[in-house]
Amino acid sequence: MKPFCFADGSIIDSQTATIHPMDLGLIRGYGIFDFFRTVDYQPLFLEDYLDRFIASAEKTHLPLPLSREELRSVIFELIEKNDLQQGGFRMVLSGGVSDNHFSPADGKLFIFAESLDFPAEEKYQNGIKLLTLEYVRPIAEIKTTNYTLPVWHSVNWKKLGAEDVLYHWNGWVSESSRSNFFIVKNGIIHTPDQHILQGITRKQLLKIAQNAIIRPISLEEVWDADEAFISSTTKVLLPVTQIDERKIGNGKVGPVTQTILGKFRELEKVTVS
Repeated sequence: MKPFCFADGSIIDSQTATIHPMDLGLIRGYGIFDFFRTVDYQPLFLEDYLDRFIASAEKTHLPLPLSREELRSVIFELIEKNDLQQGGFRMVLSGGVSDNHFSPADGKLFIFAESLDFPAEEKYQNGIKLLTLEYVRPIAEIKTTNYTLPVWHSVNWKKLGAEDVLYHWNGWVSESSRSNFFIVKNGIIHTPDQHILQGITRKQLLKIAQNAIIRPISLEEVWDADEAFISSTTKVLLPVTQIDERKIGNGKVGPVTQTILGKFRELEKVTVS
């Protein structure tokens, strides 16, 4: 965490930021957040992230104490004060201190600046392993702070050689715990359309791919895919070469995945130039 954050209506020392112990964010796990990156001191795709954060606040009945313009202003001030050339921003809106300890109240807004480390280069070169998990994330279209199941489940990942999970339900896949999911078949990209967060990186990759198909995808189709990958703000695009004990395609990073990742890297340069 960087030295300065936004809390209690102003920019303060990050070490002094506090939250009430009876806040619904703590006692009920109720709150929202969003996370984006800075590249050369510029917030990448900022307006898209603000769109999603503001929409999440409305859908969860949590009043935002700042307007869109005020949020943007605070973010740029924090970039300057923290000298955040390359890093991340975490916006958090808690559930608030409720009279009945259950209903949403006036939450507390935090904006933190953070260092950001990407996955090791070998993961982009060799791909990663996912574990299937039968689960549908609650109100998946909202980026809530409720990650209880994957945090609990993650204790097993390292010993099983996995990076993350792939959610599925009744034979249909949706997303990873912190990423969107894609498969490639016969050179065409396909991505699920149900029970997912509308990822900002996903949105950009779909623009790049142009001919991608958004539709329900079965677990059987995943086993038969030529390639697979996940996307997120902090990973960009990670190739998936194994799910459970099955190889995806030939078990190597595929050409479509490599091409899309390369094009996204070029898009980053153009966006912040």
